[in-house]
Amino acid sequence: SRIRDRRIALRQISTDGVLRTRLLGLKYLHHEFLRQCRLLGIAPTDYPFNTEQMGIRSLSAAARAECLRSFGRGARLAGASHLKGLPSETHSAPSAMQPLDVVEFDGHRLDLRLKVMVRDPLGFEQEFEIQRIWLLVIIDVWSRAVLGYHLSLNPEYSRYDVIRTIEEALEPHRARVFTLAGLGYGALGGFPSSKLAEMGYATWRWFKLDNAKANLADDVRHALAEFIGCFVDAGPTHTPDDRPYIERFFGSIAANLSSRLPGYTGSHPRDVRRALADPKGNLRLYVSLAELEELLEAAIAGYNATPHDALNGRTPLEAVEYALRTRGAMLNWLPEARRRTLCLMQTPRRATVRGYLHQGQRPHINFHGVRYTNVVLASTAAFLAQELRVFYNSQDLRTVRAFGADGTEIGILKAQGAWGEIAHDLKLRQEIIRQRGRKRLAGALSQEFLQTFVEHKLSKAKKTRRAASELTQTLRTLAAAPTSTSAI
Repeated sequence: SRIRDRRIALRQISTDGVLRTRLLGLKYLHHEFLRQCRLLGIAPTDYPFNTEQMGIRSLSAAARAECLRSFGRGARLAGASHLKGLPSETHSAPSAMQPLDVVEFDGHRLDLRLKVMVRDPLGFEQEFEIQRIWLLVIIDVWSRAVLGYHLSLNPEYSRYDVIRTIEEALEPHRARVFTLAGLGYGALGGFPSSKLAEMGYATWRWFKLDNAKANLADDVRHALAEFIGCFVDAGPTHTPDDRPYIERFFGSIAANLSSRLPGYTGSHPRDVRRALADPKGNLRLYVSLAELEELLEAAIAGYNATPHDALNGRTPLEAVEYALRTRGAMLNWLPEARRRTLCLMQTPRRATVRGYLHQGQRPHINFHGVRYTNVVLASTAAFLAQELRVFYNSQDLRTVRAFGADGTEIGILKAQGAWGEIAHDLKLRQEIIRQRGRKRLAGALSQEFLQTFVEHKLSKAKKTRRAASELTQTLRTLAAAPTSTSAI
């Protein structure tokens, strides 16, 4: 019972190069053992009382064997918080034999303090420090090439960020216009889908990721298994060594980019580079989010053009080109119809068609608190009370795509009122609806409300980094379409 209650512990020590296990708490275990023997009426002339050490060596051997019978029990008694290293016998990705056989995905929170510059209603620029951001990356195992990446300003990245990263890896990479002097792709740098036309919308066979909650969401599983048609290897928990290539890539970004910039937080609190890179609260010395986006684009493009010893001196881009153009590696591509409808990648939501004949209220659906309809749906009563399957893009909720229960496509449904005109994402809508409900504001979204909403966020951004990050997300979302608040 003392072993089950963890009243004893194990310590693994090395003696002359030999690992041995030592029991801690054996003295108290031995006293309890002798007490139980006395309660059973064992005489002083019987074992264990008739031996010099009163059976402590036999007790130690028996307790040690019981502790080590299960590796999990032994590890916990030694102080381990979790187990790792168990080989996976099923559903594990095979070795990569050509590009896109196996890809790895992971998210890394950049060790860097950042700022944003926001123009207030009076036209003055204000600087705010934001939270550290997430870098989400998909890398090809065979060639070590980064296929796509995404930056998330959320405190923890969500399933929508994972799906956005998948989209970035599928779509042909769009070249960025650099504003920082001396920064660019270089003669050899870039991304596979921008250098090689056949890599655009090319899909992979195996997708390796860890067991983070966002990674295992139903939307992500649907996107990978149903929409793309690949196998998913989540791997055992707490095993970064199971995805060594992407971990090595993040290490390269930290060594070659993050650690060389002001505001670097270091790999641990006592990292000397943390003190050397500390701007002492001077926001003018901080790297801005816009500058970091350009620096990351150039750094990742340069990584794809850096020779690797494991590739016999080739760069990742050269390895991909060699495999496709010389060895004739075969790829699979996303069907043409799905390329135009990447919103179908997410798990569909179900919505019931509403409409009231006696009031003359035309058929519509309610989706995340807003009415949606189109000419087809509003012109017939045949869909009333039926459930539709609704696909949507979480980055732009102005429209959704709807299908009937039998698979009939009803088409694009547009949000009614200003919700259908002003670009907004799911997070922004939920936040606005919550605030409207709390303050009993008018039901219709208006430019005046958005102006007040942004100004409120601007006042809070001066107090916390999280509020500054939320303000940045809001402004970037609203700036996706011409609105009066996008210039703030």
